[in-house]
Amino acid sequence: MEVVACSMGSSTSSLYSALAKTVSRPALPHPCDSTYNPGNDLDLDQDPADPLELLRECREVLRNRPAQLQRAFVQTGHGDARQTIRIMQWNVLAQALGEGMDSFVQCPMDALNWAERKYLILQEILTYRPDIICLQEVDHYFDMFQPVLASLGYQSSFCPKPWSPCLDVENNNGPDGCALFFNHKRFQSLNTTHLRLSAMMLKTNQVAIITTLRCRATERAFCVAVTHLKARSGWEVLRSAQGSDLLRNLRNVAQRIETEEKTDTDVPLIVCGDFNAESSEDVYRNFATSSLGLDSAYKL
Repeated sequence: MEVVACSMGSSTSSLYSALAKTVSRPALPHPCDSTYNPGNDLDLDQDPADPLELLRECREVLRNRPAQLQRAFVQTGHGDARQTIRIMQWNVLAQALGEGMDSFVQCPMDALNWAERKYLILQEILTYRPDIICLQEVDHYFDMFQPVLASLGYQSSFCPKPWSPCLDVENNNGPDGCALFFNHKRFQSLNTTHLRLSAMMLKTNQVAIITTLRCRATERAFCVAVTHLKARSGWEVLRSAQGSDLLRNLRNVAQRIETEEKTDTDVPLIVCGDFNAESSEDVYRNFATSSLGLDSAYKL
């Protein structure tokens, strides 16, 4: 499987017409609601949006801002176009943390203004049109990311942190967490698992999503995971334990897929995330040397 990867790292409050059609729809139930189904976030009856129209409207809103950064992609081979997958990995910064907690003292406040920042995020997604999107620190899933991306044909899943620090911020938009989106026309969802990562047999505040997909063109199954490990210096041991828990779950999922697919070949596996770790840390080495045969995109 060939992968194309790109790592992401004047104000207006009006919503333009195409975006208004999607974000004005009733929000999905909150994950605490018993009716919420995290594996079925795609409204098949929703009118499809025109991605070029949405992109034009984003650029119109952002016309007075600096020019959009042009990103360089790395291509990992020269295979069949049907097997090429474009993946976006991005910690989008929880809005509640950016404005109310993390003290971005050197960042202009207008750069943190959600009224414009949501258009900047959507502009990146619409410009590069990834097949799979893995996001961390998502606290506007139900009122922005899910409805807009569903209108573009993405099915998705959201796993909130159990003790999200966003909830401590006044006028917050709910908990932040990880979200995984995929192009419904290219891939079929086979299974989705939400994990609350453990460390030393104790549940932690970090989460992960593991989704098994089948490529409609090749009929081959593969697995995608997204996570966000514990931040800051001094928590290296905890990060390592969280990573080991995720690896254990990934091995179990891979073995299950091999059994269900009745194949002796290794299941393709893509792990995206904000590990909050340097390459010298144990968590990085554990992934690089695991029996799953993972390799780092940063080596490309």
